[in-house]
Amino acid sequence: MTDRILCWHSNPSKPAFTPPPGAIDAHCHVFGPIAEFPFSAKAKYLPEDAGLDMLFTLRDHLGFARNVIVQASCHGTDNAATLDAIAKSNGKARGVAVVDPAISEADLSALHEGGIRGIRFNFLKRLVDNAPKDKFLEVASRLPKGWHVVIYFEADILEELRPFMDAIPVPLVIDHMGRPDVQQGPDGEDMQAFRRLLDSREDIWFKATCPERLDAVKEGGMGDPWDNFATAVAPLVADYQDRVIWGTDWPHPNMQDEIADDGHIVDMIPRIAPTTELQHKLLITNPMRLYWPEEL
Repeated sequence: MTDRILCWHSNPSKPAFTPPPGAIDAHCHVFGPIAEFPFSAKAKYLPEDAGLDMLFTLRDHLGFARNVIVQASCHGTDNAATLDAIAKSNGKARGVAVVDPAISEADLSALHEGGIRGIRFNFLKRLVDNAPKDKFLEVASRLPKGWHVVIYFEADILEELRPFMDAIPVPLVIDHMGRPDVQQGPDGEDMQAFRRLLDSREDIWFKATCPERLDAVKEGGMGDPWDNFATAVAPLVADYQDRVIWGTDWPHPNMQDEIADDGHIVDMIPRIAPTTELQHKLLITNPMRLYWPEEL
């Protein structure tokens, strides 16, 4: 695997929606640059460089104040690129790491000092070779105070994962709502199953993210402007408004066949959070509680 993948828009539009002051893009990534931060030997994809300068330029262009940088699977458990971006953000970024479950207490402490506030467990088989639930549970029991676990999975394995998620002793954040089929609508089987998960624990959060991924034409969806996504997700945001966060998912891993305009992605916000109060919770109050609680 040698071909590099370009999956982000080179000239995103300015969104029509203006985020409120202090708004946080709570799910984004950095790729490399490969010369400084090589990709993992186990990486399932090799993206073009999308480093911190590009991320922070996009943040300002879209009207956001802060970022939460989530370790991308192409970097494996080497969090150096994520930590470097946080260190150079002038306090405007925090992060979520991917770790070897055998990580030491000292290394977890160092990650905390570096701005990490959670770890991510990935259950997408096309992205990771092994997801050892027993080892994940063990490391989850050793996390620094105030951390959470981010889980990425697809809707067809939600029920299979329920006992595992039930056993995790810290708050959970579900990436991209567990990738429901938004074509089913707000009352579809996938969304109802996800609501049952949210109802099972009061400390399960979710990211109302990725219209470009969940409503893609190549997946049988509508494509931009992602009407299926708006219809399916808006009721979920309204009903669980104190446990939802949002992010761009830039630079959109593996979306090279349907490259989205980030300005249009931001313009989804008022469609899923139509009131000023909901927008403030989605973009400021809730992510601040998870990532900058000391400032509240």
